[in-house]
Amino acid sequence: MSQPRKRMSLSKKHSLSGWIFLAPATILIAAMSFLPMIRALILSFKTGVGVNMKWAGLYNYTRMFQDRIFKTALVNNFLYLIIQVPVMLVLALILASMLNNKDLRFKGLFRTAIFLPCATSLVSYAIIFRSLFAVDGFVNNALIHMGILKTAYNFLGHPTSARIIIIIALIWRWTGYNMVFYLAGLQNIDYSVYEAARIDGASPMQSFFRITIPLLKPTILLTTIMSTNGTLQLFDESVNLTSGGPANATITMSHYIYNMSFQNVPNFGYAAALSYVILILVAILAFFQMKVGDKRE
Repeated sequence: MSQPRKRMSLSKKHSLSGWIFLAPATILIAAMSFLPMIRALILSFKTGVGVNMKWAGLYNYTRMFQDRIFKTALVNNFLYLIIQVPVMLVLALILASMLNNKDLRFKGLFRTAIFLPCATSLVSYAIIFRSLFAVDGFVNNALIHMGILKTAYNFLGHPTSARIIIIIALIWRWTGYNMVFYLAGLQNIDYSVYEAARIDGASPMQSFFRITIPLLKPTILLTTIMSTNGTLQLFDESVNLTSGGPANATITMSHYIYNMSFQNVPNFGYAAALSYVILILVAILAFFQMKVGDKRE
């Protein structure tokens, strides 16, 4: 007589059905993300072009220490990170707290107006800022008419002013994006907490530092990590706003990787090594931010 087949338990059926549904996404992620990452890692240890590429060991990584443009790009990325990210997040937090006031009229209009720059195309807003700060642009004309400048100033032709314009553009573009996260977090804080604090004599500033910031700590940590990640991969502003100039003074690491791959003589091995430097920097900074910011009881 044939042995009766063992029936699969309900938990195993649920587990199997779950893996069946996850399989397509898992295969796609592996094929489109992890496989290219492994290929890029192998490529970073090679040098040459096309079929003539040969194994070079750590040459691409040691080359970075003598690469003046890479050092400039690295400094620029951290300059934008140190200045732009704190200013943007503080401004977003202040705006979110103001727009969370239940007695404020036209809240929807103000929220939409502040978030609207985030809906603007990256290329479009970079071109707009480029035209605004051009020698014959609106900013120069306005400053001359107000008597602040006698002649037009080439904002994009000087390294310091060009970097400042990139920082201003980033703050304008991304403040509303982070404000939405803080608004969502503030919606989960019962307004009676603020009313109780006001009855106890707490000033708006005390409520902000003693209630808002502690309760929004996970959201602040999330936006800090995302902003750090985005700033270290900054590309559009460098390419479309300043073209990395003047004389590579505002170039970023992602822009330099693009140039090494498609603009200059192709050097995909060195470009892959630069990409992994960005990956390592993002991972290290995210790790430290998690350690410092995620203090769970």
